[in-house]
Amino acid sequence: MPPRPGHERLGGPCSSVSAELSDQIAADLDGSGNAFVVVQPDGNEPAWSASVTVLEGGGFEVVRRDGTRGEHEVTTATSVNDIAHDLTLWLAARDFPGRPTGRFGAR
Repeated sequence: MPPRPGHERLGGPCSSVSAELSDQIAADLDGSGNAFVVVQPDGNEPAWSASVTVLEGGGFEVVRRDGTRGEHEVTTATSVNDIAHDLTLWLAARDFPGRPTGRFGAR
């Protein structure tokens, strides 16, 4: 299956994840009253979160927070594909409860 427009630069598994995230963001922000999407791990007090909010004048505000790393970044964007690409890379660097740590192939 050929990559979706805007995802050619990703390549590999990241391209698929980014395309799925792009589709999910677009579906969730379909204009029928949904004004934002939040991504965070399960739990009462997640260590990190990301949100995408529709701006009234067009475009989106993206907020990324990671309390364990002291990160809090707010940006704006107009392309859901660009947002999905950036969030895919950002999410890949987050700690997920239960996800193995360490390097693949380490012995």
